[in-house]
Amino acid sequence: MTGASARAGGAAWGEFGRRLRSRRRAAGLTQLQLGLLVGYHHSVISKLEAGLREPPLGLVRRLDSVLETGGELAAVLAEPRDVPCGPVHFLAGPVLFAPLPGADGVDGFGAPDPLLWPARLPAEGLACPLHGTEGCAVPDRTELSELLGGPSAVTADSLSRGTAGAEPDLLHGLTALLACLIREGFRQPPDDHRVAVVDGLLRALVRWAEAVNATGRLPYGQLRLAAQYAQVAGRLRMDRGQSAVAMARFGHGLHWADAVRDAPARATLLSDMCTLVQLDGDVGSMLAYAAGVGAVDTGRRWMAALSGLYQARGYALAGDTAECRRHIALARRKFARLDRRDLLEAPWMAGAEGEMRMDSAIGGALRDLAVATGDRSAARRAVTATARSRAGVPPQMRTTRLLLTLRLADSWACAGDPAAAAALACEVLGDAVSSREFMIGAELRGLHGRLTGQWHDVSEVRAYRERFRSAGG
Repeated sequence: MTGASARAGGAAWGEFGRRLRSRRRAAGLTQLQLGLLVGYHHSVISKLEAGLREPPLGLVRRLDSVLETGGELAAVLAEPRDVPCGPVHFLAGPVLFAPLPGADGVDGFGAPDPLLWPARLPAEGLACPLHGTEGCAVPDRTELSELLGGPSAVTADSLSRGTAGAEPDLLHGLTALLACLIREGFRQPPDDHRVAVVDGLLRALVRWAEAVNATGRLPYGQLRLAAQYAQVAGRLRMDRGQSAVAMARFGHGLHWADAVRDAPARATLLSDMCTLVQLDGDVGSMLAYAAGVGAVDTGRRWMAALSGLYQARGYALAGDTAECRRHIALARRKFARLDRRDLLEAPWMAGAEGEMRMDSAIGGALRDLAVATGDRSAARRAVTATARSRAGVPPQMRTTRLLLTLRLADSWACAGDPAAAAALACEVLGDAVSSREFMIGAELRGLHGRLTGQWHDVSEVRAYRERFRSAGG
């Protein structure tokens, strides 16, 4: 573009921005609301109104349509240009759209269970990738297949083809599908099919986001949803003991969450990273990630509560009693003061489920502190917190109940009551030994080592050892 045409273009951008601002205000819309209506981030609307960038032609047409201007905005930019401008890439970077290992898509995701299909978002803590916690209806599970042209081969191309005027419905449906897959996980441990489905849909979403980005439109909803899929994909890999792959998924999710400034996704991804490095015994990294959770937004109490819980467990592993107790107290204070926004963003911290999760985390920290220091009073408090948490586990969360049963048994062992520990462990030993979940295996190994090492002469422990052998351990 020559200097003269550049100046003319800049003047046109300024006039376009003034007209756009006037029309938006006349329609009673905020920049955020208008951005959602046309599929762009509100920061793009802000830059257009300030005359700081050239409006993409496709966006201009959508703005004229949404604001019912009769083509006024397009007319402002109608002067001929010396050189046509190519597509504008809002997002760039070597990692953001880096290919994930595997095929870009999934060959069939199966028929979702109608009893598990949510009616609205948020569901299972998954907010709408376009409208947040506003409470969006989702398409029927059969409508999702129709939008995709059938579930036999979901790829970036099939996602793009299914969005002719229905991009919000497709994003809503894919979010509902992820919630459905999470609910299936409560019923049974992760299997190869579920892992493949989540990974395949994640890869298709990223390629779809890249295609949208190449047109000069911010792939806001696609990247927010990709961050959610990455988190679930990472958790599934973590459950299977695949730490490196899990960390890679979480890392990609963080890049996507940062690109669209999704603070809740960043906080929950960092919290999963805490769990992962804790399983690897990396206390320093755990404390750093835990502090990062609270630093995402100091005004959100649910993030401060999560940060306190993970820091408490990190300090417990390090044997620092004072810091462990201080962070437990901090987490409890923040949890008691959660407000409406907190519970909209983190619904799993509300009510009985929130109490269950708090007690579980506190029980885990106190048990770890007892292991590190030999403090039996900490172990007894761990018994109380873990027993209360276990009693609040919903029936469908069988894996969580199994994990808490093993942790409760271990807390009894740390408290100096091997008979109670062995008796409780025997109730679930068959399921624990056969489980493929890494966290279950970690709990069982810790309990087994303490029982058979320190209390091997106790009759109940001898009975436990026999049961362990017969279960194939």
